[in-house]
Formats: sequence, C-alpha cells, structure tokens
Amino acid sequence: MNMAETGNLAKPGLRGELRKREPMARHVSWRAGGAADRAYLPAGLDDLAAFLRTLPAGESIHFVGLGSNLLVRDGGLRGTVILTHRALRGIRVERGSLHAEAGVASPKVARYAATHDLAGAEFLAGVPGTLGGALAMNAGCFGGETWNVVAAVTTIDRHGALRTRQPGDYEVGYRHVRLKADGGWRMADGPNPAEEWFVAARLSLAPGDRKELMNKIKQLLVTRLATQPLDEPNAGSVFRNPQGDYAARLIEACGLKGRAIGGAAISAKHANFIVNPGGARAADIEALIELAERNVKEKFGIALEREVRIVGDA
Repeated sequence: MNMAETGNLAKPGLRGELRKREPMARHVSWRAGGAADRAYLPAGLDDLAAFLRTLPAGESIHFVGLGSNLLVRDGGLRGTVILTHRALRGIRVERGSLHAEAGVASPKVARYAATHDLAGAEFLAGVPGTLGGALAMNAGCFGGETWNVVAAVTTIDRHGALRTRQPGDYEVGYRHVRLKADGGWRMADGPNPAEEWFVAARLSLAPGDRKELMNKIKQLLVTRLATQPLDEPNAGSVFRNPQGDYAARLIEACGLKGRAIGGAAISAKHANFIVNPGGARAADIEALIELAERNVKEKFGIALEREVRIVGDA
C-alpha cells in the first residue's frame, strides 16, 4: 500500500490529523523514500502534548519539519512521525528577544528578525528547513551557527511534558547538539531516539537597521543561489566539513562531481550536494553517499561524517 490512508484517524479529543501509510517523499526535500506507518499533524502545541500521551511506551517517534536533512529509505519508516511545520509556527518579538516555534522555516526567522530591526539571525536565511531542525543539529552557514544566538529553548518529551532549558544544558559543537546527562534523559544527535524534542526557542539578537539587514540577507541568498543547486530537490550539505578542509573539495578531487546512480546524482554545481533531477529512489541517494565516503577514505584516508540523517527500512 503506497498511498496514505486518508481521513482523520486521531482519537476523540485530539484536534490534529492522524494519517496511516503517509508517503514521506511528500515531506522530505529530496522528494524520495518510503511511507511512515503513521504521521500526525498537530493542531498546536497543546494538541501535540495530548497526542504524545496517547502513544504506547517504546513507540518510535520522529519529529520532521521540512525534511531538509532527512532521507527515509524506500522500505518506509516504522513508528510515528510528527509533522511540525504546519502547527508550530508562532513567532513574535518580546522585550527585545525573538521567540519562535520549531515549525517556523529558518529563512522566515531571518527575515522576521530583520524586519523588526534585530541583527544576528541573517545567516538563517541560507539554512533550509525549520528552526527545530536547526536547533537539533546546530545548523549554520556564512559564518553563523544557530546556538550562537540561542538564549533558551523549550522541549517536549514523549509524555507531553514541556521544559525550558538553557544553552548550558547542552553539549554544542559543529553540527552537533547533545543534552547533557539529566536524570537519565539524554538527547542523541538528531531527533530520534531522543526523549526530548525542540518545540520553541528564544533567540538573543542585537539591535540593527532593517534596511541594512535585509540587504545582507539578499546578498547571502545571491551567493547561495550562485554556488548551490537550488533548482533541483536536495537535502543541503550531505557531509560535515572535515577540520581544515571541505567535503566538496575532497569529493570533487575523487572525480565524483556529476556522478549518477539511478535517478540521483552528485551535483555538478556543488559536490557536497546530491540532487534528485527526477525519479530517484532513496536507495540511489544512499548509494551515492556511500560511494563518496568510500572514495574519499581510499584516496585521502579521511572518514566523512554525514550531516544528513538516514532512517527507515531498506
């Protein structure tokens, strides 16, 4: 069964929408991959908390925003996916800080801050995906990183309990965020198998000039468009940059720029991007990821670290 079971299958009292066999290709930026057993589209934060309390112990839970760093294998994804982008999208300025929920797209956070004369979030205009994903992996570009501007975060656990946490509660590094030991709870890299997920953040930003900030965002986007294959489905940078080097340079030096497997290809524009020009399977994309890893290891002795997450059954 490849199509979603339509209609709201949620339990009485819940306001969101529960779908079965939801095609995840609709929800990841690679536009490839299998279906999730279940997907829930919450009506808001309170509804999300209520839904989480209905799930059985041990249920696999996956939070997905815009799916910009996620590959779901063709065999699909077991458990329940929480789709946050349509629900957790509140954003406001309060006492000089910017408060945004996890489902807000990162570029929108950048623009909203700029139009309210707040500086420091401009780099988020170049980060695909939602703020929740940016928090989970300390996303960054153009010299900025998400956790450099985080003042506090709000998380939710599988029991629907909310917590406010400070940056000091986390180990934060390059594309790495981990909750420090706390009463037996730990957050692994990425949203699963985490026991807490980000649902909002308060960003500490400096006063700025709206016109100057919007011009800076415009220039960042011009640079991004010139150097990245934004006209084809992709998941952003596939690998983290090794210390003192660039993953794209290493992959290109292996002669892999433009290499295709099935319907997927290593971008001819930027070798650290894999694109889906049309008809790619998740298996094609994963095969290219493994090809790049193998070739770079053999030629340079460097083990590339993945920036994207791969989940589900082959």
